[in-house]
Amino acid sequence: MTQKYYAHSKNKVNQKHLLVDHLESVGKLVRCFTQGLSWTEEAALAGQLHDLGKYGDLFQLRLQGKAEGIDHWSAGAWAAISKEYQAIAAALAIEGHHIGLQYLNKDHLKALAPQKLSLNHPLQLKLSENDPSVLKSRIEADGIAPKQQDMAKFDFSIESNIDRMLDIRMLFSALVDADFLDTEAHFNGDEKGKRYRESGPALKTEQTLEILLTYIEQVRQKTTASADVVEVRTALLADCLRATDSRTSLFTITAPTGSGKTFAMLAFALKHALEKGLRRVVMVIPYLSIIEQTAAIYRNILAPHFGENYVLEHHSLAGFGAEPDKNISDNEGENGEKTTSERQRRLLSENWDAPIIVTTSVQMLESLFSNRSSACRKLHQLARSVILFDEVQTLPAGFAVPTLAALSHLANGYGSSIVFATATQPAFEHLDNAVKTHCNRGWRPSEIVSQPASLFKRLRRTKVTWDSPDHGIGWDELTERLRKNKQALCIVNLKGHARSLWECLGEGTFHLSTNMCPAHRRDILDSVRNKLNEKQPVCLVATQCVEAGVDVDFPVVYRAYAPLDSVIQAAGRCNREGRLEDQGLLYVFMPEDEAYPPGGGYEQAAHITKMLFREVGADNMSLDDPGFIKDYYGRLYDISKPEMSKGTKELMEFVKAGSFPDVARQYRLIKQDAINVLVPYASMMTEFERLNDEADKTGLTAAWIKDARLLAVSLYRPKPDDAVWDALIPVKTGGRKVRGEGDWFIYAVKEHYHSELGLVPSGALNIWIG
Repeated sequence: MTQKYYAHSKNKVNQKHLLVDHLESVGKLVRCFTQGLSWTEEAALAGQLHDLGKYGDLFQLRLQGKAEGIDHWSAGAWAAISKEYQAIAAALAIEGHHIGLQYLNKDHLKALAPQKLSLNHPLQLKLSENDPSVLKSRIEADGIAPKQQDMAKFDFSIESNIDRMLDIRMLFSALVDADFLDTEAHFNGDEKGKRYRESGPALKTEQTLEILLTYIEQVRQKTTASADVVEVRTALLADCLRATDSRTSLFTITAPTGSGKTFAMLAFALKHALEKGLRRVVMVIPYLSIIEQTAAIYRNILAPHFGENYVLEHHSLAGFGAEPDKNISDNEGENGEKTTSERQRRLLSENWDAPIIVTTSVQMLESLFSNRSSACRKLHQLARSVILFDEVQTLPAGFAVPTLAALSHLANGYGSSIVFATATQPAFEHLDNAVKTHCNRGWRPSEIVSQPASLFKRLRRTKVTWDSPDHGIGWDELTERLRKNKQALCIVNLKGHARSLWECLGEGTFHLSTNMCPAHRRDILDSVRNKLNEKQPVCLVATQCVEAGVDVDFPVVYRAYAPLDSVIQAAGRCNREGRLEDQGLLYVFMPEDEAYPPGGGYEQAAHITKMLFREVGADNMSLDDPGFIKDYYGRLYDISKPEMSKGTKELMEFVKAGSFPDVARQYRLIKQDAINVLVPYASMMTEFERLNDEADKTGLTAAWIKDARLLAVSLYRPKPDDAVWDALIPVKTGGRKVRGEGDWFIYAVKEHYHSELGLVPSGALNIWIG
């Protein structure tokens, strides 16, 4: 009788997972995921070889709980780079599907040799089988030995650059997703066999576009906006629908705030996808508050027609944080399988199997440079997609060049289209030559809006008054100025400033910052909008979280000196609908206590704004002139030299060395680790208690996370000795509930959640984000 080899232990109906079945299934899934790409054959090879080491006797003993600390992945990687295949990308993907992508260089590939690993394994593990010929004979006996492929289709290069590393990540993504899905199907199986999760719906492009355009027309008919605003929105939509047949794949949309970009961008994406045969739309947004708002809008329009799964919202509150740097594969239960924690991570990692995705800049961009399976799992879904970046001015200048190079290759190599949209379009074409040093295509996008300057001129709704940046004012003086207005918004740069000003203004003043959970912010904005609409007195003090994408319309706005794009975004909250008989009023002031968020880039950009003011004077600070905005970015890039930044130089050194782990660690848009905290917001205390009880009983689940988002606040992970840990209860993950570990916590001290300010723990804490 032929011996049977298994990939995974028994599922809930007492069935083991046959290894031959797993390898065949993963190979087929990978081929399906990569159909039409130049490296499909290499990806299919990776699927067939990825668990080759499980044919080893030691791994089979591990499944029985009789062995531990076994490396079963290196064998498949070594087979992939044998003379028979020489499939370097497949080898790195196979090795990485358990420990993350490692190193694209000769020394690392040579170190995968079984004779070397058996003598000195870098992770102090044992190989499942030291003799590759034994494994080869067993996979051949199972009838699935990979045939020698068309070698002309394989890339043998070990020269590392951004393009090559992204290609390897894309192959890795397809392998990981296929492996996760087939393993999940086994453990979800029943007497009838494996049960795969239901595939996401296909993008019904023509129907979706028709529904969207109908909705836009309904909104237009009901709007109370001025005729000028309606005309600009109509013109922008028309431009977006006209530009969809362009042969280029890099675009910009430069349009003023309040011009209807949220709808026009999606209309462009849908018609472009229809004409180009693209299969998915990904909307990338910098802030959680805008994601929640945009996803809700799209879902309200489309869910009644296509169901809730048609629009997927994915961000930092959607699951686990970063995977651990340590070897996760040696973290096993008694039967040699993955711990429940690790299996949960796989279940919760998102593969973007939906037609419309709404996600964050961090989630999208860090994945393009990651080496970890859960982060990279979704990347293969980006091929032949329309990827829309809203409020693109927020992209970090320090990583602009490698970011543009990666996106350019995504467009050029994978048939995707990239759209950068904002009222304050960065002059990224200024960096074209620098981008070309890392990818052939460079960065030369086509502008979708036929006459951006005309749109801005027609939407000139605000008069701007500039205080001198050389003379600061205190909170008391600013308070007196604000109190002279019946309705006013004041935006400052720091949460501490917002709190100080709110305290000076006193009772009746509203406060908004990311110390407040989304439900709290939503309630505050609803109250503010009601007072604005009813022409009641209202004053709102906020951080920059109120700027991009938040739909409020004040007659008067005060803005602390900031980067020019932030000042322009603040202007977009002033007379937004153009309903005032005269123009709205924007006052730019310098706080006496001048300070900016940490990191350097924000402060440097604010100094460019002040430099421009001193040079051209208040009358020539043309916030509604795209040419002036482009000049601002040109000056910013000339001074900051993003292509020469320390971060970029170090990143490119790691790219040249082919070091996937170092590239992933270096490319971090948010440098500090963050945690998610469920907070006791009084207006939703019943829901808080329910989630608290459920977390105690069942631990972290996808459903729990989805429900918890409205009550979550993100904090930088406190230092180990920080007193705030005494108030944080970790949500169980895979049976563990350990202080300081994990990414989700429940805040236990209800008195620390302020009805106006949000989460305000006692003591001075340096853990606030944004």
